[in-house]
Parts: sequence; structure tokens; C-alpha cells
Amino acid sequence: MNLFYYPAACSLADHIALIEVGLPYKLLSIDREKKTEDGRDFLLINPKGYIPTLEMDDGTILTENQTILAFIAEQSGKLLPDGGILRWRTFEALAFMSSEIHGSYTPFFRGFPEPEKERAREKLMKAFAILADQMGDKAFLVSDEMTIADCYLFWVLMVAPKSGVELPGNLQNCLDRMKAMPSVIQALKEEGLS
Repeated sequence: MNLFYYPAACSLADHIALIEVGLPYKLLSIDREKKTEDGRDFLLINPKGYIPTLEMDDGTILTENQTILAFIAEQSGKLLPDGGILRWRTFEALAFMSSEIHGSYTPFFRGFPEPEKERAREKLMKAFAILADQMGDKAFLVSDEMTIADCYLFWVLMVAPKSGVELPGNLQNCLDRMKAMPSVIQALKEEGLS
């Protein structure tokens, strides 16, 4: 499998998951002109033009973080509870982070004016408070076992300093613990971030 990525972008979640479950993969970076590291036109691979994008050995393409993370979990039989409410809480957390947190970072990446950034900060503070309540005193977001939601959580927490929003204590502690995990250390190293 090929994982198309930008260093430190949200594709880091999928990268961590691939390492954590032990599936073989090759990282291929994308440049600003939408060319892949191996010389292809990325827009022919993924017309949406953004990452993450996962290319299977047979040429099948998957996009969208939630979908790729679920695929990785299904292929490996890891990082997703088999059934019951924790499985659905994992998907719920992924959807919430994707819709309420990820999109709220846009003003900080694209040079929006300060009033837009302030509205985004307010939304982020509320969203992080909700995640902190959901996590409570568990080791990870939905349980004491790591799930695909935690792979995405790592990225949304890692990016928080760019917004100027302080993380609730349990989320900051989770981020600090995850930074010491072998899969996270390896992913950060492979993306040139350590």
C-alpha cells in the first residue's frame, strides 16, 4: 500500500495506525504542484487533490481519514472494538474530530484575519472540552485501549498550539503519552518531524 501524505498533516493519523497495526506500507509525499514523490500527477490518483490517500497494490484508491482509518482497522483486526457501543463511540469520535475540530483549524493554516481566528478558537475550546469530558480518566479517548480515534486525536492535539488554544489537562497528558509511543515516534521520524 502507498500512503500519500504531507509531513505533519492529518495523514499522520493513518501513518500512525499503519505502524501500530503492522501493515506494510510505503510513504509517498506530495509537493505543492500536486506531484507525487514517485513522479505521478496526484490529481490523477485523487481528483479531490488532498491527503490522506491510500493506494492499494491493485490500484484501488481510498480517501478521507475516517474511511482509511476504518479500512486499516478492518484489514488488521486491530484498533477498533469488535462490537458494542465502544465501536460506535470510536466512529462517533472520528466524525466529531473531523467535522468540529479539523475544519476549525483552517483559519490558522490559511492566514485568515484575527476575528475569524478568534471564532475558530472559541469553537475549538468547546470541542476540546467535549473530548476531555468523553475521555475522563481513561488512558485513551474511548477506552483504556488505543483505537483508530486516538490516531486521529494525536494529530488534532498536536496541531492545537498553532491555534493558541490550551488543551485540557487530560488531553495534554494523552498527547504527551502518545508522543512516547513507538508507533508515534516512528511516524514522526519517517515524516522528518523529530
